[in-house]
Amino acid sequence: MTLRKIVLDVLKPIKGTSIIDIAERISSLEGVDGVNIYVTDMDVETMGLMVTIEGSSIDFKKVKDILEEEGCAIHSIDEVSSGNKIIEGAKRK
Repeated sequence: MTLRKIVLDVLKPIKGTSIIDIAERISSLEGVDGVNIYVTDMDVETMGLMVTIEGSSIDFKKVKDILEEEGCAIHSIDEVSSGNKIIEGAKRK
């Protein structure tokens, strides 16, 4: 299966690597064309992130390994696109 887009809900410790460094690590993977990370919420020790990755052939295992090395936990996989084309779905309300 060729993954073209993945949207992940991720929990990251406040201390440690910045989201800039995480984005750079993921975007350096072969088959990744772009990464968007934004903060959804924060508390004293953690921050919630939405991580969107697009590319020609995303290796989910390598993405997961990078996130785990940075102390992150994937809460959920919120969107996946596979095949030759990214199809935009209906927007959630």
